[in-house]
Amino acid sequence: MGFLQGMNKQLRPAGLCVVFLALTLSNACTETAVEPEVVAGQADPFPSTYAPAAATPVLLNNATLLTGTGRQLDNASILLVDGKIDAIGPAIDFPENAVVIDASGKWITPGLIDVHSHLGVYPAPSHEGNSDGNEITNPNTAQVYAEHSVWTQDPQFTLALAGGVTTLQILPGSANLFGGRGVTLKNIPSRTVQAMKFPGAPYSLKMACGENPKRVYGGEAGQAPASRMANVAGYRTAWIEAANYLDKQEAYAGKQAKGRKPKPPPRNLRLETLAEVLNGNILVHNHCYRGEEMAVMIDVAKEFNYKVTAFHHAVEAYKVADILAEHDICAAMWPEWWGFKHEAYDMVEGNVAMVDAAGACAIVHSDSAITGQRLNQEAAKAMAAGIAAGYPITRAHAINWITSNPAKALGVSARTGSLEVGKMADVVLWDGDPFSVYSRTEKVFIDGVLIYDRLDEARQPVTDFDLGIIDPTGERL
Repeated sequence: MGFLQGMNKQLRPAGLCVVFLALTLSNACTETAVEPEVVAGQADPFPSTYAPAAATPVLLNNATLLTGTGRQLDNASILLVDGKIDAIGPAIDFPENAVVIDASGKWITPGLIDVHSHLGVYPAPSHEGNSDGNEITNPNTAQVYAEHSVWTQDPQFTLALAGGVTTLQILPGSANLFGGRGVTLKNIPSRTVQAMKFPGAPYSLKMACGENPKRVYGGEAGQAPASRMANVAGYRTAWIEAANYLDKQEAYAGKQAKGRKPKPPPRNLRLETLAEVLNGNILVHNHCYRGEEMAVMIDVAKEFNYKVTAFHHAVEAYKVADILAEHDICAAMWPEWWGFKHEAYDMVEGNVAMVDAAGACAIVHSDSAITGQRLNQEAAKAMAAGIAAGYPITRAHAINWITSNPAKALGVSARTGSLEVGKMADVVLWDGDPFSVYSRTEKVFIDGVLIYDRLDEARQPVTDFDLGIIDPTGERL
């Protein structure tokens, strides 16, 4: 059987489509025209067209499972049927047509989730013409959408896939007080960003506090904000405007409901995003390093009655871990990055474990195309540091930091992030303990479809961009 013939048999597209060699594993063939889904309280003008391809049932037998729910199951099996996890246990009945994989001595985890990525908006190769993550024209650019900068052919997507990353949140950069909307993507090769969008995942709003906004707009630029106090004044001014905008929208809707025909208020894309945060439909992901600044941002959120979903980078989260737990706010952290600027100096290696021990939602994130390929190793570093500091952390618990906890922060935990019956079959098979530096992914399933297989070159996606520099043997030209 020829390569493309085999791929077509496995993916079985529902309709006619052009199959590109560069996208042989792509769900581009399953793109469909869809009705605009309601994501942020209104019809999304850029709806997801993602639809998983048909997949043969798969039974992975006799592995060690880390479920993402705090459990480790030894000598267990997992059955994937119709894109969902169908059964988990020591002995499973399976369909006659199932592919049975002996996973003895191997480990299985949920697909890894990178809650802070800039893949596609800061793609490789790094070049000014490709640098699309920051709209540095105003401290408030809440009107922009990161997805409109995503270059789907970024070869870093497939490298992250080889590291077991099945879901990513792509965020704008941190130059602005309000950087714009982030988007959650399924990590599948695709011609369009719409076909990567996680269906129904809420949008996020990227905010930034601290050094970045005041450095970008103060200093030589001579604009506001030039200080942390001006940062806070800028947030509050924007939220006042958004609240007034929301009042006008609600008044208009109220008059319509009474049968009147009022003149609709003019749309404002910037305020539209902020208003949907106030409505609870868009999640706030806040770049913030220092403990006291996180407390201030929580106060601002209280003043305007919105919720901070997660603080990112959060180098000093350990100082306010109890406050984060009280307000059900996640902290997305590095295990060891520190000292690269002033606000990143007061870091401790036990940061992740200390936040976790306080009962807050701890996440290990990347903010890097390099560490994004090794999230399992990043979580292992955080676990080792926590154990060294006296916290009794198990692998079954630490895996939550890169699976179920980021799923919670992205608003998709009911559908992915853990190995539970009925959830998306986003599953990674590792050739050994995923917390070992010597272990590698062997197979990666997204919605039950085998997207990556380290043992089969036909299941190792190659982007269009890579085609010109990689010959058929896999060697770079």
